[in-house]
Amino acid sequence: MSMFSTGVLVLTSPLHTLPFRLAPVLSSAAQVVERTLYVHLHPGLNLGTGTQARPAFIHPVVDLPSVISRLYSNAADVCGHLDVRVLLTHFRAQSGVPQVGASAVSNPFPSPQTLSHSPEVVLTDYPLQDPGQSSLVSQCLQRYAGYCYVCTPGLSSVILHPQLKQAKSEDEEQKRTERTEPIETYSDVVVGGTFDRLHGAHRTLLNICCLLANRRFLIGVCDQELLKNKVLKELIEPYSQRVQKLKEFLNDVKPSLQYEIVPLSDPFGPSITDSQLQCIVVSEETRRGGEAVNRKRAENGLSELVLYEIPLIKDAHHTDIEEEKISSSSLRSRLLGTLLKPPMPRPALSQVPYVIGLTGGSGSGKSALAQRLEGLGAVRIDADQLGHETYKPGCVAYHKILQEFGTDILNEDQTINRRTLGRMVFGDKERLKALTDIVWPEIALLVKARIQQAKKEGKHVCVLDAAVLLEAGWTDMVHEVWVAIIPEEEAVRRIVERDGISKEDALRRLQSQWSNARLVEQANVVLCTLWEPDVTQRQVVKAWNLLQERIQQKKEKTGLPS
Repeated sequence: MSMFSTGVLVLTSPLHTLPFRLAPVLSSAAQVVERTLYVHLHPGLNLGTGTQARPAFIHPVVDLPSVISRLYSNAADVCGHLDVRVLLTHFRAQSGVPQVGASAVSNPFPSPQTLSHSPEVVLTDYPLQDPGQSSLVSQCLQRYAGYCYVCTPGLSSVILHPQLKQAKSEDEEQKRTERTEPIETYSDVVVGGTFDRLHGAHRTLLNICCLLANRRFLIGVCDQELLKNKVLKELIEPYSQRVQKLKEFLNDVKPSLQYEIVPLSDPFGPSITDSQLQCIVVSEETRRGGEAVNRKRAENGLSELVLYEIPLIKDAHHTDIEEEKISSSSLRSRLLGTLLKPPMPRPALSQVPYVIGLTGGSGSGKSALAQRLEGLGAVRIDADQLGHETYKPGCVAYHKILQEFGTDILNEDQTINRRTLGRMVFGDKERLKALTDIVWPEIALLVKARIQQAKKEGKHVCVLDAAVLLEAGWTDMVHEVWVAIIPEEEAVRRIVERDGISKEDALRRLQSQWSNARLVEQANVVLCTLWEPDVTQRQVVKAWNLLQERIQQKKEKTGLPS
């Protein structure tokens, strides 16, 4: 079967049976669509009559949020690579007399909605009564999709035939007959969060907010101060990028709503001052925050918000260092060891050996990582050790340092007293630059010599372990930059323990170096040694294996021998 980038999945099963069919249906859809899967819910839609099936407005019922939650939960389990989006344009709360069930609202349906990715295929779970119906249902499905959305000309159609589980429990039967009352909706709805790398739990939250909101949806997005204590905060996407992804998702889901996205620098934002808000959507873990919002609103003389709570989505793929729920911090931890951005092309650099530049702040565990990579077969080049060599009597740098700083820095045996020299340059940027201008080029020459030696020995990978890799401008000697990061408080603790200096001195040392965030900006791969040694080892092995794949692909592209 052909693969398509983007598809629309039209689900026609009654809402009460849908939760038991979702996993097989989504599994089948993932065999056809590889990037974006839009989901259009139309319970009871009949595609087999030969007459044109028309889109219609549908009343949202109380069962709908749990179906949406189940859908995203199943999607995370069976097709985590797909960008799944549940579309809600055709769900509209009925004003006036409450209606029962998913009956159609007699309003004219709007013109076809333009989605951010144009669908190339439409799929459905509609059950065929006999194989001869296939062509008729396909044509009907294509026309229906065209009424709803602007699709790629020559839209393909696929009727899915998954093995559907039947629900047999009496409890479920009971639930089916009880939950068809209309959902209560609100003019203005608010929610807050980090919204880093939109995942299934975010999408559930946003979809349910869109379902509950009739006019305006206000989203507070955590920024700056509120990100300080997040796990792997350096890997959180920039605010502007998170907002852009939110806007695209929300405009696909329900373009009729008025969206307001604001940065949050405190836990409350406009939720405690906006008098028009009626409802705040929370999860089990943020319910207390919602209650705190209501206390503040009461202090400000505003009416309380309705707290609408949604369940957390369990993460079937979580590891020992990750949360049981689907969370951004788990997704960030899974980025460790992977290629975050492609390496800069270095045509002047020989492809063999492939050189990794590994850097990181004091206490980051950089050298321990280099040793682990050495254990996997890399040649480790220790820039700090090479730096010591440049100070030896008779070396080019030795004579230049004496010319620049005088003979007062010499020990009795004519070796340079590095501690005395260090005191001379400490806190003096000009003197420090004079020293590094002498030493760094000499270290670079020694590094190049080590790389050549590794090449002669038939080695395939070198790791340049260098704290000053970026400051010294040595990136032209490496194919990729790998960065080790660690939270500042943990780095301070390690430095104090290792070097026996005060916390204040350790902090000063860290603040004189590049920040984690600045290092990560330059990184192709990021590693973190915060957890147990076996967790670090798994990261390193993952990074190493992915590196071997990249090297192999490059060889195949350039025709070099494997």
